[in-house]
Amino acid sequence: MAGHGYQYDVVVVGSGPGGYVAAIRSAQLGLKTAIIERESLGGVCLNWGCIPTKALIHNAEMLEELHNAADYGFSFDNLKVDFGKAVKRSRDIVSRQTKGVGFLMKKNKIDVIEGHGTFVDAHTLAVIPSEFKQDAKEQQVTSAHFVVATGARARSLPGTTIDGDRIIQYRDAVVMTEVPKKLIVVGSGAIGMEFSYVYSTYGAEVTVIEMLDQILPLEDPEISAEVQKAVNKKGIKTLTSTRTEKVEIGDGGVTVTVKNLQSNEVQTLTADRVLMAVGVQPNTDRVALEAAGVKLDPRGFIEIDDVMRTSAPNIYAIGDCTGKLALAHVASAMAIVAAESIAGVPTLPIPADRYTFMPRCTYCEPQVASMGYTEAQAKEKGFDIKVGKFPFMPNGKAQALNAKVGFVKIITDAKYGEILGAHLVGPSVTELLPELSLAQMMEITPAEISRNVHAHPTLSEVLMEAAHAVEGHPIHM
Repeated sequence: MAGHGYQYDVVVVGSGPGGYVAAIRSAQLGLKTAIIERESLGGVCLNWGCIPTKALIHNAEMLEELHNAADYGFSFDNLKVDFGKAVKRSRDIVSRQTKGVGFLMKKNKIDVIEGHGTFVDAHTLAVIPSEFKQDAKEQQVTSAHFVVATGARARSLPGTTIDGDRIIQYRDAVVMTEVPKKLIVVGSGAIGMEFSYVYSTYGAEVTVIEMLDQILPLEDPEISAEVQKAVNKKGIKTLTSTRTEKVEIGDGGVTVTVKNLQSNEVQTLTADRVLMAVGVQPNTDRVALEAAGVKLDPRGFIEIDDVMRTSAPNIYAIGDCTGKLALAHVASAMAIVAAESIAGVPTLPIPADRYTFMPRCTYCEPQVASMGYTEAQAKEKGFDIKVGKFPFMPNGKAQALNAKVGFVKIITDAKYGEILGAHLVGPSVTELLPELSLAQMMEITPAEISRNVHAHPTLSEVLMEAAHAVEGHPIHM
């Protein structure tokens, strides 16, 4: 199609789960599309994040079952564990997935341009070789529209450099083939808790340091308490309300000085390695966005409206570089809205308050899944709330799976029954959340969920019971 004297209708910068989805949707809508990638198709999610970590986590779950083999009547005395094989399996999955993205680009006739893109002006991008693609061809690419999907990278603490050996980030952790004897994890969000679970299951002595007063600080406090109890039982130490003051590399290890913010007590911890999991910073500093007239907020994130348009009317931005919610599925949802807006077809805008209701998942053991407000947040917003809670313990399927911890909590507006929040901890809850997420979007109330017949025996019955609990009449409790 490409008119207006430009080579393309849409050029997408970055090929993560935001970028490649934006490219596919644009191509489906008849726009001549290219995508620029400085490293590997699929971005962080496919290569270094969601996908390889879930493979490692599945390995850890299998190993944990073997540790508990006696419960199932199995016994053996020569279990050999090869963590390198687990890493190899995860890398094989990555390579299959990235090939899949390459196939989708070909199928949709999307040009894949290798290299690092920087804006010359609002319609021109200079592509130069990157540290990952040193033989990329230098060229200029012109387009009527751009979608910036450059993602984010790991942040460190001020004064602490991630060296990739002693002080590592998730990209190093996901390919490290030996399990450290002692590991300190700074930060207890999803990345910190997931790696803590993997390494401790494989025998590492893990200590998690969290500055705030609960692990998984964005979750409902009851959820965090349940996870903390479970991981402490597995041997993972958790230090909350604890600030990391200093990280020093010495002979054969790392020394970390921490301070308890309640007692002001200072202590020194030692480990073979320290994993920094303190959040991300946007990849907006090497794209020359100012040359295209794109406004950033004070933290370096790109400012966007409800259809992902930036301050430059022909440039859109999606995913982690916008600072809305750094999750792959959120980037993909934003991508579809951006592509449809560019093509001028009907779309479903994502207003700022909608990000609160996006699903959030943490794949430690027990799993955590949530969306919407916590109890405290709902009250702060002025809602009169009703809360329904039901544990997994009485559920027959959970018992059969040997899964004894966790619960489902549903928070509603007392007046209309509207779902304001859902907080789940326990077996496979990341797979259970969509029912509640869809209900929230379609304005289905717990009264209706409780009347929807759920198959027996399934874990999903706990959702039905929690919905009954909101109405004040759980059956199996």
